[in-house]
Amino acid sequence: MREKFFALGKGKQYFFYILMVAIFGWFLFMQFFGKNERAIENAPNSVVYTGAFTWEKPDGTSDEISVPGRYDIPKGETMVLVSQLPDDLNESSIALRSSLQDVKLYVDNDLRVSYSTKETRLAGKNSASRYIFCPVSSDDSGKELRIELTTYTSNYSGVVNTVYCGDKTDIWLSIFNDHGLETFIAFFILFAGIVTILFSFALGIVYRTNFDMEYLGWCMVMGSVWMIGESKMRQLLVSNASSLSSLCFVMIMLSPIPVVLYADSIQKHIHHKLYACIGWIAIFNFTVCSVLAITRKADYIETLPAGQIILACTLLIVFIQLFRYMKTTSNGADHLLLLGLMFSILCILIEVVSMYFVVSISGLFIGIGMLVLLFVNIVRTMKKIQDIERLRRRTEIEKNKKQTEKMSLQMMQTLSTTIEAKNEYTRGHSYRVAEYSALIAEELGWAPEEVQNLKHSAYLHDIGKIGIPDSILNKPSRLTDEEYSLIKRHTVIGAEILKDVTLIPNVIAVTRSHHERYDGKGYPDGLSGEKIPIHARIVAMADSYDAMNSRRIYRNSLPQDVIYEEIRKNRGLQFDPKITDIFLKLMDENRLPVWDSDSAAADSYNFPDMQLTVSKFISDVVTTIKAQEDSKNYDFLTGLPMRNLGERLTAELMQQHNGCLVFLDMDNLKKINDIYGHTAGDRALKLLGNMLTHYTENGIACRLGGDEFLLFMPDVTHDSVSEKLKKLFQEFHSLVKNDVEIQCATISAGLCMCTSEDSFEDCYLKADKALYYVKQNGKNQFFFYQLIERKDISISSVGKDLNLIADSLRQSGSYHGALDLNYRDFARHYEYLSQLMIRSQCHCYLVMVTMTTASGTLPDIEAIEQALEYMEQSIRQKIRRVDICTRYSSMQYLIILFEPIETKIPNIMERIFLQYYRLCTDHDFRPTYEYISMSEKAPKQ
Repeated sequence: MREKFFALGKGKQYFFYILMVAIFGWFLFMQFFGKNERAIENAPNSVVYTGAFTWEKPDGTSDEISVPGRYDIPKGETMVLVSQLPDDLNESSIALRSSLQDVKLYVDNDLRVSYSTKETRLAGKNSASRYIFCPVSSDDSGKELRIELTTYTSNYSGVVNTVYCGDKTDIWLSIFNDHGLETFIAFFILFAGIVTILFSFALGIVYRTNFDMEYLGWCMVMGSVWMIGESKMRQLLVSNASSLSSLCFVMIMLSPIPVVLYADSIQKHIHHKLYACIGWIAIFNFTVCSVLAITRKADYIETLPAGQIILACTLLIVFIQLFRYMKTTSNGADHLLLLGLMFSILCILIEVVSMYFVVSISGLFIGIGMLVLLFVNIVRTMKKIQDIERLRRRTEIEKNKKQTEKMSLQMMQTLSTTIEAKNEYTRGHSYRVAEYSALIAEELGWAPEEVQNLKHSAYLHDIGKIGIPDSILNKPSRLTDEEYSLIKRHTVIGAEILKDVTLIPNVIAVTRSHHERYDGKGYPDGLSGEKIPIHARIVAMADSYDAMNSRRIYRNSLPQDVIYEEIRKNRGLQFDPKITDIFLKLMDENRLPVWDSDSAAADSYNFPDMQLTVSKFISDVVTTIKAQEDSKNYDFLTGLPMRNLGERLTAELMQQHNGCLVFLDMDNLKKINDIYGHTAGDRALKLLGNMLTHYTENGIACRLGGDEFLLFMPDVTHDSVSEKLKKLFQEFHSLVKNDVEIQCATISAGLCMCTSEDSFEDCYLKADKALYYVKQNGKNQFFFYQLIERKDISISSVGKDLNLIADSLRQSGSYHGALDLNYRDFARHYEYLSQLMIRSQCHCYLVMVTMTTASGTLPDIEAIEQALEYMEQSIRQKIRRVDICTRYSSMQYLIILFEPIETKIPNIMERIFLQYYRLCTDHDFRPTYEYISMSEKAPKQ
């Protein structure tokens, strides 16, 4: 049945491969043979010059000719072409491609452009092929265009390429559309060739043997350089196109060398002398051709056929010798190589032949051939690596066979140790659980061997926690339902990790079932009673006791009497009754080991029977892991710890010190980002982060995310922390007030005084509530949660806020309707109305509506949003169409009243508030307002 399943899977796999090949084949077919939709789209704006050209011959006659085309001109003779520019000329450039030609372009006998590399090239008679651009303008309409072309080689004498007329960018885009693909392929092959060479070097270093992929990589590099040299885009790629033009010919002449090295390596040097001879012939040809080029006797283009003949002969000889070699080997990878080489040779021959008939291929077939050959060689190299690895594994297995089981167990125990050692609260947990489990097993009368096996199982019972994120394992506050569901998976993960371990009996049962409950309410399988393996029931007891007896990040260890009572209450519920009685007896008789947290007993992990110790190596590994994890948990902007790390460090410090937990928020960050961009917002955050570092020198400051920060100041009093916060606020305001972009930034903070006995989660929530109270009462201040509890509340007026808002709006600057515009658009209307007041002597007023809560209440977020929705409806219904409104903060609205009678403003606001009270029956919220004339400074109640 299993074989049928895998056979079915293979069938689906092959079908998928065939389907993908068919899809990509269809795509490529449409690209090469389908309708050119891009050409149709651009047809009305073609950049090809459509004017007629006349060839003025040296004998004084002239003929009208077609462009592009090729005509019978002796090498060295100048070909003169004349055309009349259109009367409606409005383009900026005339361009054509020089094919190893010197070019001059005249407009109305005025020499506009002259191209020749005679003074800049190092060798050769001809200028490198490139596109020549002649600037024109509408002033040249109807004038004569004269083009002079001169070449000193018969290969391109008389060649006239397409003439373009248009904007220079459009011309390049047209050229790119026609020839960009070859350039992309060339660079891809160049990159692949370099990677192949480096990969071959790396494999040679690792496996200490030679890999023939290196020579294929050189073939790819040389082929790609040829393609880049032949690219129509080359003058954009390099500053000196002449050198690149020469380089592509050099690559053709020298390419037989890596080819014969490649073939010689494949055939294990059995034809070394033959291939060495071919290599020296290629070097001799290169030397002769270079001398001729330097002395300007013959350009590389003229001597290129010799290099191509040598390359063709080389490929033919290599193919024949490889074919003979393949007949003597049964290696399938070698046969595949022969097919790949045949295809590559065919592509190269097409490329060579096409040079004399079709100029536009430019190495495309060479690229395709190289890619196919690369794929074949990757397969062959992987097969060679596979053979090397198979031989190495066989040797290693034979060498280490007797020690495999022992080392496997040691590594698993070391892994479990490493996981626990990452957290000081769980360090030594598995060791202690193993010792408690062994005591229970001894009381049950188990044999020493069974006890030892149980200890080994207990060592590994929490190994599945390697699959649980540290942010959940070390979370200082209450886990969410989703997080708890995830952490429960560690039992299944551990069982999966140990599924193939046969050295320790019952280790899988212990790992999977040590969180099952005797009443069937445990996890992961909901087993109950005797259905839970006895080993798992024992470890469950030991595990629970150690968890209660150990300090955790969210609490201190529980007193022994509390633990005793908790175990007794859960007899027959969570724990096996018999095992419970035994463990309670051990507690009564004080026979449980007492671990000193300052000693190394629980951390030494000495297992004499397995000769396993936690050496300095383990310690270094743990330190490195923690350092790497912590480095990822720092905010790059502020330099402060991020939420997960910061909360953990804060919770740890809170267990050791009394102090104050501060929940701090930067106000108006969104407004800064909206108006001045995120760069300004980042600058404000960085400023605040740097300040917090100085104010928490002995404590912890972290960034929770966005504009929220968390601070813990140890060993401080109510008065001292108040002084520090006042100083922090003053210093922050003094630093931002001179920065126009961030001067509206303020900070708000909620504080909670706490002791080392308080839990992090409770203090966090209290500080958050205090911050919320500040937010709903004007921001830009701090407040203690303890004052809320005593209802000792004294919050200053928000008039200062209103002044700041008015000033900010005056400096800021589209309106789509009341409450439908953002703060930036509201600011622009404010600026407009301010100018209108100056010009028309009209009066406008800025009103702030603030939603405050009744004393002593802390409503939830749903109630807040419901009240705000009612207030929004009331404002919409009662303000005039000429008035403007926006929501300014979580508890505030801003309204601009246009030309009201000032004495009627209270009536307007009273109508809005009466409508609000009709809609909202919840009296926990009370709206208040202040207003200010847009020409005044102080707000009025």
